[in-house]
Amino acid sequence: MAKRLVPLLNRVLVEKIIPPSKTNTGILLPEKTTKLNSGKVIAVGPGNRGKDGNLIPLAVKEGDTVLLPEYGGTEVKLADKEYYLYRDEDIMGTLHE
Repeated sequence: MAKRLVPLLNRVLVEKIIPPSKTNTGILLPEKTTKLNSGKVIAVGPGNRGKDGNLIPLAVKEGDTVLLPEYGGTEVKLADKEYYLYRDEDIMGTLHE
């Protein structure tokens, strides 16, 4: 049975992007160059409610590539894959090409 996790409130489900440790030609890259802590947003919650009761939407959407903090997030394993749950305010920014 396939499971789908839908985050609640202001939570964001992220799959971390693991950069390659070597190039296509086989040159090993130093660990410092492969340490950008980024991930792809898989699912987002609906958002939080403000003091007036209105829904405050999240700053990111599904499919965004985001910059993550070095520590934090809750690890979740679904179908032999690792995902992480972050709060919207913990995500440091979005990455664009």
